[in-house]
Formats: sequence, C-alpha cells, structure tokens
Amino acid sequence: MIISSQQLSSLDLQEKTMSNIALISPFSFLFLLLALSHSFFNLHAEAFNVSDVGPLVRKDQRRSLVVTEYGEVTATDISDGIGLYHIQFITLEPNSLFLPVLLHADMFFYVHTGSGRLSWAEDDDNQMKRVNLRRGDIYMLRAGSIFYVNSSLEPERKKLRIHAMFSNTPDDSYDPLIGAYSSISNLVRGFDKRVLRAAFKVPEEVIEEIIEGTPAPAIVHAVQTREENFWELEARFLKVFLGGKAGGMTFNKKKKTRAYNILDADPDFENCNGWSLTVTGRNANLLKGSNIGLFMVNLTKGSMMGPHWNPMATEIAIVLQGQGMVRVICSSSAKQPECKNMRFMVKEGDAFAVPRFHPMAQISFNNDSFVFMGFSTTRRRNHPQFLAGRSSVLQTLDKQVLAVSFNVTNSTIDNLLSGQAESFILECTSCAEEEKMILEEEIEREREEEEARKREEEEREREEREREEEEARKREEEARKREEEKEREEEREREEEEARKREEEEARKRQEEEDARRREEDEERREEEEAEREQEEERRRREEEKEQRQEEEARREREERESERREREREEEEEEEEERQKEEEKRRQEEAEWEEEETRSQEERRRRQEEAEWEEEETRSQEERRRRQEEEARREREIQEPAGRQPEQREEQRRQNEKATSEEQEEEDSREGGRKAPRMRSI
Repeated sequence: MIISSQQLSSLDLQEKTMSNIALISPFSFLFLLLALSHSFFNLHAEAFNVSDVGPLVRKDQRRSLVVTEYGEVTATDISDGIGLYHIQFITLEPNSLFLPVLLHADMFFYVHTGSGRLSWAEDDDNQMKRVNLRRGDIYMLRAGSIFYVNSSLEPERKKLRIHAMFSNTPDDSYDPLIGAYSSISNLVRGFDKRVLRAAFKVPEEVIEEIIEGTPAPAIVHAVQTREENFWELEARFLKVFLGGKAGGMTFNKKKKTRAYNILDADPDFENCNGWSLTVTGRNANLLKGSNIGLFMVNLTKGSMMGPHWNPMATEIAIVLQGQGMVRVICSSSAKQPECKNMRFMVKEGDAFAVPRFHPMAQISFNNDSFVFMGFSTTRRRNHPQFLAGRSSVLQTLDKQVLAVSFNVTNSTIDNLLSGQAESFILECTSCAEEEKMILEEEIEREREEEEARKREEEEREREEREREEEEARKREEEARKREEEKEREEEREREEEEARKREEEEARKRQEEEDARRREEDEERREEEEAEREQEEERRRREEEKEQRQEEEARREREERESERREREREEEEEEEEERQKEEEKRRQEEAEWEEEETRSQEERRRRQEEAEWEEEETRSQEERRRRQEEEARREREIQEPAGRQPEQREEQRRQNEKATSEEQEEEDSREGGRKAPRMRSI
C-alpha cells in the first residue's frame, strides 16, 4: 500500500474515514513512516577539532541540519577547553511531526515554548511510552531509544521549541563521527530485501514499497486522525519494529509518564534580585543514574549571580530571554597559553560554557532581565562556591590568613566580608553596563592593537619589501656586473680563441708546407731508392742467372755421373740376380726331387697300412658270415621244432631275418667300398 503526499492531504478533508485507520496493517504504517523519513537529513555530525570550537557560540553561528516548512533543526558544538559538547535546537510548527530516530547517546532536553507529545520505546522493555510536553518540561531519553515528537495544534499556534544536549561522558560518549541519532528509515533500508522479508515475514510487495518509497523531509505535517486511533497505530508500528506482536501493545492509561517541569518547581534560592533552580537525580527520578543536571537562573534588572565556581561540574548554558554579561576568570594555576580571563555579552539564543574551577559571574542590564538555563556535567554532588555575600567561602577561612594572602590589614578584610548582606544573587546596578563598556573598550583596544599590529605588520612587510627590493636591486646589480664581467670574460676568451685559431691556422699551414716538402723529399728519396733497388735487383738477377747456369751445368754433370753409376749398379744387380736365379732354380729342383721321394715313401707306407687293414677287415667279415650262417641254422631248427607256431609269428621272424640280412649286406658293401678307396689313392 503506497500513501502519497496527495493522499495524506486528502486525509485532512475526509474526517469520516479516520475511524478505519485502526484497521490498517502495521506494515503499511511502517511503510508510511519510513517513506516520510527516507530523506531524513544526514545525522552524522561533522568531526570538529576542539581547538576550532570555543566556549561561546552565537545564535547565528549555529549550523542547520534540517529546514522545512514544518520546522527546523539547528546544532552547535561548544567546548570548555577540555571536552566537546553537542547541542541541538529542534523547532516544530504547530501540528508537525519529527520522524522516528534511534538515539546514539543519552539525550537531555528542555521545552522552551509550545507543547506536544513525545513517544518512545526503550531497548530494555519494548514498551511503548509517551509523555505530554509543555513549556518548562525537562526530560531524558537513554541511548538506544527510538523516539519521535508531535507538536500540538494550539489556539495560540506556538511553536514547539526543544533545547537538547547529548551526553559526552566516558560511560556514554557522544561521537561526532556517527552523530547524535540515526533515521529509522535509513537503518531499515540499509538491509537487503531478502533479509527484510525474513525479518518482518511480509510479502515482497511490502518490502518493495518500503525500499522504493518516495523521499520525504525529516519534519512533516502530522497525520490528522482521531487521537486514540493514531496513538494505537503508532504503538503497533513500534511494537512490530522492536520485535513484539502487532497490535499487542497498549498504553497504560492508569499510570501516566510525566515530565519534570522546572517552572512549576520551587526555586532553590529566590530574592528580589532573581531566583535559581538546579535539578539533579536527587530531586527528579528521571535523571537518576545520569551524570547530567539541569539548572535555570532568572536575574531581574540590574542583578548579578555572585562570583562563584563549580568544583565538580562544567556548565553549558543557553540564554532564554533578555541579555547580559558573563565574566569568567582563568585559574591562576593554569599554565596553558590559551587560558585567559574572558568577558562577553550574550543574548537570547546564545550558548556559553564555563569549566569547573573557573570563577564566573552572570550580570543583567538595568533595562532588561536575564534568563538562562543549561546543563551541568558531574559525577558527584556539586556545591557551587561563592566568593561574596553571606554564603561566601571566604567567611569560613581565618581572617588573618586572608589578610596575609591579600597582603592587607585585618580591618580591610573585615570591611570586605561584612559589606554584603545578600547571598548568591546580588544587586548590581549598572554593573553590566560597566562590563559592556569595559568589553567595548577591550574590543576597541583589541581593535586598535589589532590595527597597530596590522600597521606594524604592514610596516614590517613594507620594510621587508623594501629590504627585499634593495636586496633584489643589489642582486640585480651584482647579476648585471657578473653578466658584464661574464661578457668581458667571454670577449676575452673569444679573442684568445680567435688568436689561438689564427696561430693554429698558421701552424697548420706551416705544418702542411712542411708536410708537402717532406712528401717531396720522401718522393725523391723513394725514386732514388727505387732506382737503386731496380739496379740492385738487375745485378742480383744477373748473378742469380749466372749461378743458376753454373748450378745447372753442375747438376747435369752430377746427373750424368749419377746415371753412369746407376747403370753400373744396374748391370751388377742384373748379374747378381741372374746368379741368384740360377741358384734358386737349382735349389727348387733339389727340393722337388726330395719332396717327390718323400711323397713316394709316404704313399708306400700308407698302401701297406691299408692292405693290412683290408686283410684284417676281410677276416672279420668272414667270421661274421660264419656266425650268421650258424645263427640261421639255429633259427631254422627252432622253426622246425615248434610245429604249432602261428603263421603271424613265422612271418614276423621272416621279416626280421630279411632285415638282418639286408643290414649285413649293406655293411659288407660299405667295407668293400672302404677297401677300394685306398687302392684308388695309391694308384
């Protein structure tokens, strides 16, 4: 379900349909608030350097976080020289809605004007709570709470103005990097669609409407509906967001949550000069457990909050009405160069901080009252110490010690301490005017000193410029002289170079002439040497030819003698060879005859041996034939004796006999062949 801005406007005109809003699903209402808060300003505060922030911030020095036609949010950071404190000023037009945010630090606030309703849920009980707000109310929300504010539609149409400070202590520190709070829509839209569907258990169309919702400003016109239906609907939304069951949260109408109204409380001190009130956890249950207190001071015309200091607390004050002067004294033990006495004029909307142990005094003008409230930071009970009046801390000290301390007489101390009959808030006619005059004189003096410093600075700068110009002129003169000297040096070098070149040219010409003459002499010498060399070569050639002819003749003579010698040697060798051949022929003949005789002898011996072997073999053959004949005769007898042998046995016996006869014949033939072979060799 998508609710556009036009539909929201039509809701104002259709009063009869408002009774049905209670039936709208909590998811649609979730989409409505998230869509409206999508364009919520970037709540991450800029990181400020403490050195860039002072103890006084003018109203026009605040920075704007949100500016719409239905309201605005401005912020400032103020420093006490030690820590940084973040303050926001929320202004809502009548019937406007400051959209839900998640607190990052404890939030303490004061309702300056107007009325409305604060709705929130804390992370420890998931209970939806609300409180009606009106002028003078103070309240505190814990870090982790989700809250939003709705301004009332009053007949006077007063704007709802809230001054809020965010805790900056070691236990619960405001971090400028993440800001004081975050937009709920930004937190939800930061997750993936699937994660949101699983977490809320809703259809995808609902998640799509939430993610793709039209951006809206941080402060919008409030939804017009019947009061009970609207608050029931917002309860259902926060219950769903915090994890409870939709529609299961209702407000406890019997026990209502109330704010502490500082204007309804009795002042801690009051006289004709004004009144003051301090609220801490001791007299307001909603501040129990915190280290922040609130205070308010109302000074009538021509009055002063007496000089005092806070031993345990730092004060951060905001001017609510009128104007006044503030005087702050730096501790004498402080050695920081930035710690100095201050006086400044403040008016409505300005904020200032005073560190602990710094004596201070707030003074009103004769023609106007001076009202301011603020926040004090302390971990223990703080008892402001006053210097003047009946409650002066000096009243408790020994007067003689005080006299020695001030280096005055005891009577002077008596006069100092007995002159003021009032306490705390004192009459001080024209004190603010005098302080303002002193401030203006200081400002004028500082302006004159600044102008003098500027003139001195300008004079120093002028002298510095003149000195620099003089130095530049001297440098230019020196540079010009160096340039002229350089030019003269270059001219001299150029002349020397030209002279050197002329000398080199003359030397080169002389060298060339000398080289030409030397070349001519060398040429003549080479020609003479060449002629001598040719003559010598001709002479050497004739001598060589003569020597060659002589050597040739000697060689021919040697060759002839050598030829004759070789001829003689050849003839001698032929004769020796012929003689050697004759002897060799004779020797071969003798050897052939001897070999032939030896061969005949060997053949004869071999023949006789073979004949002996043949005769022996013949004897064995005859013996073998005789043995076979006897064996055959025996077999025939055996055959004849067993008349009952079968024909197969006789046939087998016959085959064996034939085989044996065949083997004997082959053996005989083999022996016969062996005897024939030696005979053939002998032949």
